[in-house]
Amino acid sequence: MEAIILAGGKAERLGDAAGGRPKALVEVGGKPLAAYQVGRLSGAGVTRVIFACAAGQGQLFVSELSGLGPEIVAAEELERLGRGGGIKFAATFRHEPGDVYALNGDELVDVDYAGLLAAHRAGGAVATITVARPKSQFGIVDVGDDDVVHGFREGGHVPYWVNCGNYLLSEEAISRFPERGDHESSTFPELAAEGRLRAFRHTGLWLTVNTPKELRTASEHVESHPDWLS
Repeated sequence: MEAIILAGGKAERLGDAAGGRPKALVEVGGKPLAAYQVGRLSGAGVTRVIFACAAGQGQLFVSELSGLGPEIVAAEELERLGRGGGIKFAATFRHEPGDVYALNGDELVDVDYAGLLAAHRAGGAVATITVARPKSQFGIVDVGDDDVVHGFREGGHVPYWVNCGNYLLSEEAISRFPERGDHESSTFPELAAEGRLRAFRHTGLWLTVNTPKELRTASEHVESHPDWLS
C-alpha cells in the first residue's frame, strides 16, 4: 500500500510558532507532525508515502521523515494545484495503480487505517472518507421554558458528522479528481450523487494544527500520552 499526504500548507496562521517550517513538519512533542501520520500508516502496512509539497521543499521532507519505515517520496508542485489537484499530481508518483490512502498533513489523528481499508473494500465504493464528530468549542446553557438559566455544561461533541480529511481512494476516484482545484466541491459531491461514496466513522482523536493554540493542544496531547512518542 501507498499513501499520499497533502503537505503544501504555508503555516501562515501558525506564524512564528512554525519556526519557518512547512506546516506538516512543525514540531509536536519534539517530532515533526507528519512523523506521527507516517508511523500510523506504517502500522497499517503502508510501505511508501508520497508528500505533495511546495517546490523546493521535497528534500526537507525526505531528510526529516526517512528512517520511520516507509519510503518517503516528494511530489513537488511547481505551482499550487489545490487539494484535489495536489492529490492527483502526487498519485503520478506511485509505483502501482490501485487503492491509495490520502490525508491532510496538518492533523494529529488516530484513525484506524487498516479498518478504513477493510471498510472501503467491503463497501465497494469508489472512495471512502473518514468522518468524525469534533468537540464543540461552545458550552451549553440549560434554559427552561420560563427563560430561567438552570446551569452550564461543556459542549461535548457536535451532533453531526464532518469530513476529517482521511480517505481511501480507488483508481477511478483518482482519475476523476480535478487537475487543479478542490475534490471536496467537485468529485466527492458527484460520487455522492451516484451513491458511490461511503463513510468510515472515526470516534477517536482528531486535532487540527492550524494555530498556535491548536499546536499547544497537540503537543500537550502527545506529551501526556507516551505511546504517541514511541
